[in-house]
Amino acid sequence: MAWYIDRSTLTQSDGAKSWWTTDHGPAQTVPVSGIYKCVVCKKEVTSNKGDPFPPQNHHQHDPGQGPVSWRLNVRSNTDGV
Repeated sequence: MAWYIDRSTLTQSDGAKSWWTTDHGPAQTVPVSGIYKCVVCKKEVTSNKGDPFPPQNHHQHDPGQGPVSWRLNVRSNTDGV
């Protein structure tokens, strides 16, 4: 889970954009900059738009957990909007 110290510096999204609910595999292209969480093991990474997500060997799951799958947790405002 991402932490914060001052709630007034964050803006809650209405969740209307599909980037909040789309899962991404290792090495796929990051659609928007932010903090992504593995939906299986909850490990987090910070990734920049246009870069690849970490490769499959970034971290390993126990057998039976399933593949690494990243989902946006906190979006970064790199567009200044």
